[in-house]
Amino acid sequence: MGSNTKNRSESESSKRVFSTGEAAAICKISQQTIIRCFDSGRLEGFRVPGSKFRRIPRESMIKFMRENDIPLDLLEEADRRKVLVVDDDPEIVELMVDVFERDGRFEVRTANCGYDAGVLTQEFRPDLMILDYMLPDVNGNVVCKTIRQNSAFAHMKIIIVSGVINQDEIEQLMKVGADAFLKKPFSIDELVDEMVGLLQLN
Repeated sequence: MGSNTKNRSESESSKRVFSTGEAAAICKISQQTIIRCFDSGRLEGFRVPGSKFRRIPRESMIKFMRENDIPLDLLEEADRRKVLVVDDDPEIVELMVDVFERDGRFEVRTANCGYDAGVLTQEFRPDLMILDYMLPDVNGNVVCKTIRQNSAFAHMKIIIVSGVINQDEIEQLMKVGADAFLKKPFSIDELVDEMVGLLQLN
């Protein structure tokens, strides 16, 4: 992936406006402090018409963070999408992690079984899961169905990957909540394109 494409995608996917809660989480200070700074004019922003909600443009966030010696890396971290890779093949996992981290748009965690995937889903709250259908302890169908039963993860996208699965099983996976399926072996570029599309990064 060329640097121009990457930089354009990063710019387009960056969040433009933040709530006071989001700003507080990024800056690692209390929401009340953010509100006080907003109301005093130290943090520029606007109120949503017809409501009391405060909103802070990205440019104002950057200015505020610089003035208060808050690392801008925290803002870049907030822009990255969380990806959980669930696969018991260490070579595939290593390749994915290497590519995603070098891409710069993703924060990556990994699990090698369904149980660990469940624990990390609760802790990490991924935006997208790449899920191998055949895991040591459970198949992807069960993991997918379990996730979709929890409304807290309704936003999460799920890509199923497998080399040993028939068309009926693929259709069943889509019915229980998978967003996409890729048959192994697949190219890493194909996977990244699917992720970018599902996360609306392009």
